[in-house]
Amino acid sequence: MAQLSTKIKEYCKANGVSEVDFLNDVKLQDDSNGQGPYIKEWNLATPKPTLEQLNAYEAQATTYENNQKIIATRKQLYGPWDKQLEEIYDHGIDSWKARIAQIKADHPKENS
Repeated sequence: MAQLSTKIKEYCKANGVSEVDFLNDVKLQDDSNGQGPYIKEWNLATPKPTLEQLNAYEAQATTYENNQKIIATRKQLYGPWDKQLEEIYDHGIDSWKARIAQIKADHPKENS
């Protein structure tokens, strides 16, 4: 299940809001009562969504979160830029391209 903040971002994106500041625009709270997080404060011009509206973005939010994990894994496997440049210098661009392509094939992103 996707995080509430990710569903809010997807809802806002679908309604023309490109960025959400969770310190000023939308404040979330979790009272640690087993109910999970909820919207405590909504300071956007876009109407505050209902739980049903947010749940409609579950699939997109889950895909986004999964892809963020995949991107982090890829970055770790790519290695730092200086090492990649050294690899290109030592072994050529085609060798580097093949390694990067294999990493992407081994860790594909989900389609949205």
